[in-house]
Amino acid sequence: MHMATHREDNGWGRHFRATLTLGVPLIGAQLAQLGIHTTDVVILGRLGAAHLAAIVLSSQFFFTIFMLGSGFANAVMPMVAQAYGRGDTVSVRRSVRMGMWVALFYAALMIPLFYNAENILLFAGQKPEVAALAGSYLKIAQWGLGPALLFMTLRGLVSAHGRAGIVLYVTIVILSVNAFFAYALVLGHFGFPALGMEGAAIVSFGVNVLSFVLITAYIQAQPDMRRYELFVRFWRPDWGALREVVYLGLPIGLTMLAEVSLFTGASLLMGNIGTLELAAHGIALQLASVAFMVPLGLAQAGTVRVGVAHGRGDHLGVVRAAWAVLVIAATIAVGGGLLFALIPTKLASIFLDKAGTDSAAVLAIAGPFVVVAGLFQLVDGLQAIAAGLLRGLKDTRIPMLLALISYWPVGFFAAWLFAFPVGLGGIGIWFGFLAGLSTASILLNLRFYRLVRQRGA
Repeated sequence: MHMATHREDNGWGRHFRATLTLGVPLIGAQLAQLGIHTTDVVILGRLGAAHLAAIVLSSQFFFTIFMLGSGFANAVMPMVAQAYGRGDTVSVRRSVRMGMWVALFYAALMIPLFYNAENILLFAGQKPEVAALAGSYLKIAQWGLGPALLFMTLRGLVSAHGRAGIVLYVTIVILSVNAFFAYALVLGHFGFPALGMEGAAIVSFGVNVLSFVLITAYIQAQPDMRRYELFVRFWRPDWGALREVVYLGLPIGLTMLAEVSLFTGASLLMGNIGTLELAAHGIALQLASVAFMVPLGLAQAGTVRVGVAHGRGDHLGVVRAAWAVLVIAATIAVGGGLLFALIPTKLASIFLDKAGTDSAAVLAIAGPFVVVAGLFQLVDGLQAIAAGLLRGLKDTRIPMLLALISYWPVGFFAAWLFAFPVGLGGIGIWFGFLAGLSTASILLNLRFYRLVRQRGA
């Protein structure tokens, strides 16, 4: 059935359209997810510096654990896409179900870490008041980890069916619900009690559960997805699929963790240079992370498009799907990069109170950082896309090694080298990022090119 459609399926126009149809909602969902975090920071910031510091720390703590776990959810995407391309219903069901098993098992394993968060933060040298606030938040928010990972796992199923729109709609709903209830429960509006940090944690848990409930309801309402019977005999194991989720997922999670930890490590280096530099660095990083949501959404679309074509045994489809994603991502990155290069100070000033005493000094430092962040967008985008395309071919272990080498021995070492021995200071750290991500971009794209040539020969 699938094989007959090869020829007319592979027009360039169709590939670009299909990539945008999948990619745009996934980008939107990434941005909305960022919006949820930003809302929490703005609302808790009203309670003072200690609460603000605590939500930043708690979010990083939660996010780090979530990142590692999301590797398993991300592994489900290519497994489902390839099985869907082959028309193999049983494998689709097994991949999703075992992905959900791994998500729940991982969330359970992490409970002791969350319960000891306050002690871990104290050990890491954080102020007692801030560590106590963060600990009280994480004890409640941790229960949202399982539902959040389940939601990500089910995203793989709807994306393989080309229905990423629902992911965007669900994320917008939870963004609105989160904003309303965080405002109500943290600060005590609309007749709700003012619960502060704990209020924010209850809302965070609630929206994670809601996201899982909504996407499940959608899947059960669609006849072509209900046929997978995901929840029928849910307790029945499939050890082969379970092994594959872990085998593909662990390298993905570790790769993502390596990149996140590179930025955390670099922030510590920046803190050694000075507080103003660290503030400027935070602004440039925030701008870069907003821009990064675009290639991140497109990389997920690339995983699905390449996975489905690969599952169908359609070599030309794999090549054209990859090119379509790369061209779209590069075009957007060049546009964004130019914007960063042309109006860096304007962009940086969005995050600063103009009347603040240090604002002018921070802006002067942030301007050049933002210009480098513009260059950085292109290479960061292309390495993210290449990683996504390789996942579509279920290639995750070698890409993990290539990424680890690029981020740490190259990226972090270069950041330290340029900043301190060479004496470039803060901007040197950004040149280090550029070196590491350029290396990752070249190595991962070459890896994809080689695999496609081998498999097409």
